[in-house]
Amino acid sequence: MAEDLVLERCDLELEANGRDHHTADLCREKLVVRRGQPFRLTLHFEGRNYEAGVDSLTFCAVTGPAPSEDAGTKARFGLSDAVEEGAWVATVVDQQNSALSLQLRTPASSPIGLYRLSLEASTGYQGSSFVLGHFTLLFNAWCPADAVYLDSDEERREYVLTQQGFIYQGSARFIKSIPWNFGQFEDGILDICLMLLDVNPKFLRDAGRDCSRRSSPVYVGRVVSAMVNCNDDQGVLLGRWDNNYGDGISPMFWIGSVDILRRWKNNGCQRVKYGQCWVFAAVACTVLRCLGVPTRAVTNYNSAHDQNSNLLIEYFRNEFGEIQSDKSEMIWNFHCWVESWMTRPDLQPGYEGWQALDPTPQEKSEGTYCCGPVPVRAIKVGDLSTKYDAPFVFAEVNADVVDWIRQDDGSMHKSINHSLVVGQKISTKSVGRDEREDITHTYKYPEGSAEEREAFTRANHQNKLADKEETGVAMRIRAGQGMNRGSDFDVFAHITNNTAEDHTGCLLLCARTVSYNGILGPECGTKDLLNFSLEPFSEKSIPLRVLYEKYCDCLTESNLIKVRGLFVEPAANSYLLAERDIYLENPEIKIRILGEPKQNRKLVAEVSLWNPLPVPLSGCTFTVEGAGLTQEQKTVEIPDPVEVGEEVKVRVDLLPLNAGRHKLVVNFESDRLKAVKGFRNVIVNTS
Repeated sequence: MAEDLVLERCDLELEANGRDHHTADLCREKLVVRRGQPFRLTLHFEGRNYEAGVDSLTFCAVTGPAPSEDAGTKARFGLSDAVEEGAWVATVVDQQNSALSLQLRTPASSPIGLYRLSLEASTGYQGSSFVLGHFTLLFNAWCPADAVYLDSDEERREYVLTQQGFIYQGSARFIKSIPWNFGQFEDGILDICLMLLDVNPKFLRDAGRDCSRRSSPVYVGRVVSAMVNCNDDQGVLLGRWDNNYGDGISPMFWIGSVDILRRWKNNGCQRVKYGQCWVFAAVACTVLRCLGVPTRAVTNYNSAHDQNSNLLIEYFRNEFGEIQSDKSEMIWNFHCWVESWMTRPDLQPGYEGWQALDPTPQEKSEGTYCCGPVPVRAIKVGDLSTKYDAPFVFAEVNADVVDWIRQDDGSMHKSINHSLVVGQKISTKSVGRDEREDITHTYKYPEGSAEEREAFTRANHQNKLADKEETGVAMRIRAGQGMNRGSDFDVFAHITNNTAEDHTGCLLLCARTVSYNGILGPECGTKDLLNFSLEPFSEKSIPLRVLYEKYCDCLTESNLIKVRGLFVEPAANSYLLAERDIYLENPEIKIRILGEPKQNRKLVAEVSLWNPLPVPLSGCTFTVEGAGLTQEQKTVEIPDPVEVGEEVKVRVDLLPLNAGRHKLVVNFESDRLKAVKGFRNVIVNTS
């Protein structure tokens, strides 16, 4: 009788599997593979090798604390010559001396997560069990049978593998790209993402069911949406919007997700202070890309927050046009969420593809602060019955705005305001390029088209279906030149009279600082023309000067100033309102790479900034990070004040470089100039 098989060791073939599964950065010390795709391992036996007619090998793969074959979290399978779709399979690839090379394939619908792989080897009636090791299973955008399959290799690289990108801020008329280090393959991030799944309330309530449902990207996306905020759970980020961040870190300070996720983990899953919409979205993008779900960050300009689902945002203003009601329904200058690519077997055909997910805590969904996934296609066609949270997302890009202005007798008069259109310039980073892609057309049909009207009819959006009130007098706010932080500048109320009549009244102009979510600060410029007249078929441009000394102490880190014009004609009982958000440009951070970028060579980055303000800067710091360029965030403090017109310059050592494209991201902070961002691409040649 043959002697028992004795396993000496198991080689998980980290390098080969990492290369084949696009997980090389994750496979340095442990096996990480993607589902539905074969991976290799080699069994080394003591004494003799496996004999097909003599020995029996049975593998067991389990995930979660209560593995079950019925739940799909446990699989037992032997060696097989045939590949059976939808089943765990092990096949022999090669056999030499005492080494047995195998290929294992997981079903494309397996739950993702950490697995333990064991082997039962029996010879005759005797057998032994061996633990082969642990491996992590991810979603697989390269596998046609996987729910997250993307058929474009360029898109897979952008939305799964790329560790750097941009978040778009500013305003619809001045879109500002903010560099971000997603860093989904940085040291420890995968373990943190798995920990995030394991502390979610659904896991704590029923771990077996939660682990089983991790086979679905719809389910995982919804869990991530809830766990990136901490409103209901041990989530990652605490949101704050009042500009008081002294006991934490300002949302504008962050330049990447890695530092945030590491802080959360290192502090025992305690919430990190603080986040706002783009931080929530960027962290969700990191987690979902890390787990293998193709994901991109998206910014919607003039984004509505409709609490009562009537698709209407109403502003109540006093006679000067100032908003009086302390309502939470607001138009955010911009709002960020993410889109993830997946099938929707729970919905009717046609709703696969990009799904909107919003981790910013705004409204509860099924009792939890999360939002989505909802098919972007359903938003476009106005199908508000679609899971999950279609009415809220539809309102974010389609709500109507009505302004009510109180008259002297206390009555409210509906004003005309064509300057604010909800849902504009919806933006994401282009595939393979550092440029913005406008994806508004994926959410909305062209304005005025028959398809748009059909979508509004399906959504019962009566406000949009009503005929718009037209007027012969129009006003818009125009920006002048030199809209830079630290400078004085002019804005203009441009008024046109397209009628054959004179129009006389008072023109009130006002500039106020504003946060990106619409919260107004103090006035920083006003002008009242009490006897303003427009001749027939004429136009006028009225300047308003805004001084640095007026806005310097109240400008938020959003760098936004809201300019409002109100033209009141008492004789005609007419109110004409126009508003525009002005973005003030920060100075440029210059980044030089000293030396030629070559593989395994250490480089130095030289980072500099010029002080554009009419006052010195003190408490200056540069913070630098980049996937593959720094081990962790590096902060360099400047001990001396930076005088007016002076340039401050520091040098930062970088890691020995791997081949490929990297992005160094920099943030500058000081007492009077905050959240200045910059980046530099570092392309490393293999020669």
